[in-house]
Amino acid sequence: MTPTPDILSAFTPTGKLRAAINLGNPILAHTDAGGQAGGVSVDLAREFARLLDVELELVVVDAAGKSVDVVVAEQADIGFFAIDPVRGAHIAFTAAYVLIEGYYLVRDDAPLRSNAQVDDARNRVVVGKGSAYDLYLSRTLAQARIVRAPTSPAVVDTFLEQGAEVAAGVKQQLEADARRLGGLRLLDERFMVIRQAMGTPKARGAEAAAFLARFVEAMKAGGFVAAALERHGIEGASVAPAEESPAKETIQG
Repeated sequence: MTPTPDILSAFTPTGKLRAAINLGNPILAHTDAGGQAGGVSVDLAREFARLLDVELELVVVDAAGKSVDVVVAEQADIGFFAIDPVRGAHIAFTAAYVLIEGYYLVRDDAPLRSNAQVDDARNRVVVGKGSAYDLYLSRTLAQARIVRAPTSPAVVDTFLEQGAEVAAGVKQQLEADARRLGGLRLLDERFMVIRQAMGTPKARGAEAAAFLARFVEAMKAGGFVAAALERHGIEGASVAPAEESPAKETIQG
């Protein structure tokens, strides 16, 4: 892949490639001992900057909604998001590069045993504000009430502080919180699969969006994404299939 002058201009209006990195998703981004951002999404951003032969600037945020906001406002040129039709109004998504499972968490003594029991008027479900889980469950839960924590990593603490009935989020984050706090358990099946993609503002044009989509397919096919997941010790996430359509609704299962 060789970027044309028009492609380069579309992605680097400031002369640098600005990549929004969401630390609220521990599977894809984190900070190291020195406070620097790292992870699968950072690796992909660096590789895309290398392809464009430009300097990379990371725009680091702590929540998915903030990542969306900075890309929509064109304060960043690319970002890493769960595909969602609401976000798709202003962001051109690639196909997914990673699939991540979403689960519910409850207290050990809770009467809830299955996902089907969650959508009940007696239940409050805590999600990270603006996260894919927030967007998805806001559309699909008809009776349960959504409670929004400021970020996804704060979901379980908010769930406990407010005495809510259910927490929803990334399986690995919930499992880590359950080990940390004790007295908690995950329900026995996922309620959704999050399809993580790259994206760029739609205002950058169809040619730029298509170039970014080809980049993601090359990163999957060439083993870059798989190697990044292994390098960062990520379990429970898988490389998405080739040429998965970004227009499909989030998978439920």
